[in-house]
Amino acid sequence: MLVDELPACIVVDASVALKWVLEEEYSERAIALAQGRQLLTSALFWPEAANAIATRVRRGDMTRAEGNDAYLDLQAAPLQTRPLQAEGVRAALAIAHDLAHPIYDCCYLALAIAEAAVVVTADRRFRSAAMRLGSFADRVHLLHDMIVRS
Repeated sequence: MLVDELPACIVVDASVALKWVLEEEYSERAIALAQGRQLLTSALFWPEAANAIATRVRRGDMTRAEGNDAYLDLQAAPLQTRPLQAEGVRAALAIAHDLAHPIYDCCYLALAIAEAAVVVTADRRFRSAAMRLGSFADRVHLLHDMIVRS
């Protein structure tokens, strides 16, 4: 799918947004994805992103100062964070049951459904789980599959 073909409003998870602030494979696609779109995320995003950064620091992949800078850069990103309310978690729980998948990812999917948007993720397991249930197949897109027009 061409990045240009995605809707104007998308939900991103930490696996995509971290590519904006850390040099990773497919970072250029993640950056292109963010251009000219309304970017939504769940409140779950912030601890999830911070945990990924903390893990990299513990492994020695980056210094603590670099990790703190990356987190500050994320805070400056044009993300609109939606609160994680009981009703949204209930919807995510139903999706988690249907997909037999962790609820954390399903919170992003529940948000996308509530906002009439799609999720873009770099998590192949999440995309595969969504593909198993046809009604969610068009709601979860894998960043790796995105094509950026030159």
